[in-house]
Amino acid sequence: MTEWDEPIGALVRPYAVTRGRTRPRLDIALEALVETTVRGRTAGSRETSAHGREQQYIAALCDGRLQSLAEIAARMQLPLGVARVLIADMAAEGLVAVYEPTSFDESDDALGTELLERVLSGLRRL
Repeated sequence: MTEWDEPIGALVRPYAVTRGRTRPRLDIALEALVETTVRGRTAGSRETSAHGREQQYIAALCDGRLQSLAEIAARMQLPLGVARVLIADMAAEGLVAVYEPTSFDESDDALGTELLERVLSGLRRL
């Protein structure tokens, strides 16, 4: 078997990326939006970066555009738990900013209803 016959893709189990950790440092919602910070851009651009491939990919993916935790996991083909741990670690280091969804007060029912109607409309267009 030559090197060209090797399977393409990760040969390492996903949880090896997190060193076996399954609990993130921060609790991040699936719909939370992630954006690369200035520190994250400069850390990923250094040739001697101590951050792994996955962190560099997340930084590049979220550079200049907001991505949800679920989108990042799907694009990287990683389990949500693994993506959550990676992003929480990056947020703790200041490499990404995480924007949690705001909770709607029961007193502000009009805003919640409007949001649900927009989501429903978007789903119907699919």
